[in-house]
Amino acid sequence: MTRFTRRTTLKVAGASLAAATLPATAAAEEEESTWTVAESPIDSTVHDVIHTATNAHAVASGGLVIERTDAGWEVVLQGGPTGNGNDLYGVDTTDDGGRLWIVGASGAIGEYDVTTGNLVDRSAPNDFTANFNDVAVTGPAGDADVYVADDSGSIHYSFENGEEGTWDYEVPGSGSGFNAVEFYDDRAGHVIDTNGKVFATDDGTTWNPIGIEDAGVTFYGLDSDAADDVVVSGGNASVFEYDGSRWVPESLGDADLLDVEIEDGDGYAVGGGGVIFEQTDGEWSQVQTPTGENLKAVATGETDIAVGAGAEVLEK
Repeated sequence: MTRFTRRTTLKVAGASLAAATLPATAAAEEEESTWTVAESPIDSTVHDVIHTATNAHAVASGGLVIERTDAGWEVVLQGGPTGNGNDLYGVDTTDDGGRLWIVGASGAIGEYDVTTGNLVDRSAPNDFTANFNDVAVTGPAGDADVYVADDSGSIHYSFENGEEGTWDYEVPGSGSGFNAVEFYDDRAGHVIDTNGKVFATDDGTTWNPIGIEDAGVTFYGLDSDAADDVVVSGGNASVFEYDGSRWVPESLGDADLLDVEIEDGDGYAVGGGGVIFEQTDGEWSQVQTPTGENLKAVATGETDIAVGAGAEVLEK
């Protein structure tokens, strides 16, 4: 089944969750850039981006949502779910791409219909008003399972489309904040925290640690394609790939890598100073970029898109 998540995912059953770390280093030679700067209609940091059933959408500080149209990028939502202008940090869509779920500061959660423009405010579940850093959604529009990661170490979830009174939460680790959450199947996925831990679930409620031992860096980006196909990016240009039994680290340079999207050996890691590393057939190389701004997120599709600080939007 095709999902309109940050990349097209394969919903595959997983294998073993035992973890071990082996050393590895990648030589990432710089290649000529094929990325161009798109004109942005805003002047605030763009934190996340995704392809939907209509067009690509991105979320930004100040509660802004922008859409890539035939005429260029346009603002389609101001003020966020509550109208208070809370910064928006994370975004995901339903399996059919019809609903855009957005999360952000002070408990902001919204369900946005990309076809009609209708917005439903789902903010502050059970009166939680922590900063919500990321969101993962599975299922169809109007009948989705929703998972929200916060900066206080909790995963909030609703199996009834985020309706009031249907939210619960778990604290998988020690209370360290979660930077990213991603699901590859209905109730199976991963989260990463700021204390060097990765957690896995196959029922949406029970979380088990699967590493990463002695990583020595902060984790920022997560790509979850299966129980035995996980990629994490972090500080010092580190990338960790998991095959179901061990974590294999690679060092690509020295920039913080804030997001990673990989499928079948192809994809990107993006981060500080406008850095973009491209993976082709499993091999990493650095590409030149027309920006020095920190890149926060990347989405692959018919047009690959990277977004970041300074309202930066890059396209390929």
